[in-house]
Amino acid sequence: MKDLKIFACQSAERFAEDICKYLHIPIGKMETIKFKNDNTFIQIKETVREQDVYIIQTTMPPVNERVMDLLIAIDALKRASAKNINVVLPYYIYSRSDKKDQPRVPVTAKLMAQLLEVAGATRVITCDLHNPAIQAYFNINCIRLSAQNLLQTYFKNKNLQDMVIVATDAGSSKKAYKYSEYFGCPIALIDKRRKGNDDTAIATSVIGEVEGKRAIIFDDEVDTAGSLIETARIVNECGAKEIYAGCTHGVLSADAVKRIEDSPIKELVITDTIPLSENKKIDKIKVLSIAPLFAEAIKRINEARPLGELFKMEW
Repeated sequence: MKDLKIFACQSAERFAEDICKYLHIPIGKMETIKFKNDNTFIQIKETVREQDVYIIQTTMPPVNERVMDLLIAIDALKRASAKNINVVLPYYIYSRSDKKDQPRVPVTAKLMAQLLEVAGATRVITCDLHNPAIQAYFNINCIRLSAQNLLQTYFKNKNLQDMVIVATDAGSSKKAYKYSEYFGCPIALIDKRRKGNDDTAIATSVIGEVEGKRAIIFDDEVDTAGSLIETARIVNECGAKEIYAGCTHGVLSADAVKRIEDSPIKELVITDTIPLSENKKIDKIKVLSIAPLFAEAIKRINEARPLGELFKMEW
């Protein structure tokens, strides 16, 4: 690989190290200082002139501080004459604020795209956007990777029998159908209603057959786990033999971990797009590394090779 350097913001060191290990290159040297007045100072500690640079950031709380760290790092790289500044966001910040569905509300996902562009980013690489249309918010190249093959491979290796893929609501039925095609099994759909902005989701009924089957619930993210727990509850009440869940982004805010621990879910499989803190690690939660997928994407971009094959490979 030629003229390539990878840097990590403070919450992304582990993820960046995994990528660099895959690519057999050292992680770039960058210093971050927080002054007593709460201002952040970032200095790139090695030359990046005319280099293709990748700056990695996660959304481990506090999220707004991560945003500012990233913007400052991009500005530092731009002023250091980096040739291309590629922003790697395994989980896209503010991805759920993707439309104006109420009066006088922001579309923060687009605001984030604008901020990254103005700061100096030339490309964004992310994974499983809450709404794929977010890619259109950018005037620069936005690459959307997917954890679908990673999750499929994991559950395929478990050799589960009598499977059914469960969609948490009508909006996720298309994704559930893709998983059901891969496993050659039926799907079921949950009729779910959400109350206002308080993340409360109520499952009212299940459309499809789940009795005596091993149900797998796939989604793009688990935040408060409201939808997941309600889905698991009604699937369990309808006689499912075992219940599993898989998602790309384990946000796991509020009391989500405790709710999962107390739920009928046997195992929740997530990726490391968001670092899982020690206090959230329980036996029911399995974390898969998606860093190799991002590393392979970076390698192919650097070598001017197509990325389409990444969506067919099993990881």
